[in-house]
Amino acid sequence: MRTFTFLSAAPITLLAALTLSGCEAGTSAPEDTAAAASPRVDRELIFADEFNNGELDRSKWSVIGMDFWVNREEQAYVDSPETIQFADGVDGADGGVLVLRPIYQPGQDTNEERNADFLSGRIESIEQFTFTYGRAEARIRMPDARGVWPAFWLLADAPWPSEGEIDIMEYVGEADWTGVAVHGPDYSGDMGIADRQYFTDGSDVTDWHVYSVEWKEDVIEFFVDDVLTFRIPKTNTEFFGEWVFDNPQGVILNFAVGGIYPYKINGIEEPYVGMPQETADRIAAGEIAMEVDWVRVYAPE
Repeated sequence: MRTFTFLSAAPITLLAALTLSGCEAGTSAPEDTAAAASPRVDRELIFADEFNNGELDRSKWSVIGMDFWVNREEQAYVDSPETIQFADGVDGADGGVLVLRPIYQPGQDTNEERNADFLSGRIESIEQFTFTYGRAEARIRMPDARGVWPAFWLLADAPWPSEGEIDIMEYVGEADWTGVAVHGPDYSGDMGIADRQYFTDGSDVTDWHVYSVEWKEDVIEFFVDDVLTFRIPKTNTEFFGEWVFDNPQGVILNFAVGGIYPYKINGIEEPYVGMPQETADRIAAGEIAMEVDWVRVYAPE
């Protein structure tokens, strides 16, 4: 999740696709959803939220508020039960589910420069929990909707991007693929090291998938349903800039709508940057949300 305002409308540069260890075959939904939801018995679990309590655990998460704005996104973040919800009995889920739901609420945004028609949710562990090296993963299901921008990622508590950003999953409304990226000095924004993975066998983002990163001292590896999709070695990264992934990072889950990244994929300018009226109507009807079954972080092997 790029955490800055883009100044350029140039296409996103996928440097990694040219120079780094690239994608494996596409992934599909796991046949055994119960197995996909099982903790890794061979790893020390250092942070987890199963979202089974029906409310946000404030000892683990902070909520971003309305003052925050980047990327020409079309939503304001608020701490509200309308945008940060919980559900039980969700099909395919193991216990409770976190639901990040954008809502149509024109006139509520207090930022006159932005004046967003939409409100949404973003939660972070940075104030409560950070880690250096290990495996972070979340089981997520998303809507098929052009111009949405939900994400699962890691970020350091430092001026961006001086201590790095690891995007485990970004989705901008094309249901057959999700993206990953890392950002650091001299390789950030449009120049971030990034790649896509495409689903196969009839699966897409509307199915439950486990999105993971294995973060080591000398390599960052991305997985979908335990299938390796992209590898970023330290030695390759240093061709572009300093390797800064030796600092603590926290976990972020958010649901943005519109903004410059969806715009660069779909080219939509009206009625919202990167988002068509059809998606806006579906948000207003309460049809769109990101569901998170659980989040888990494991110590290094």
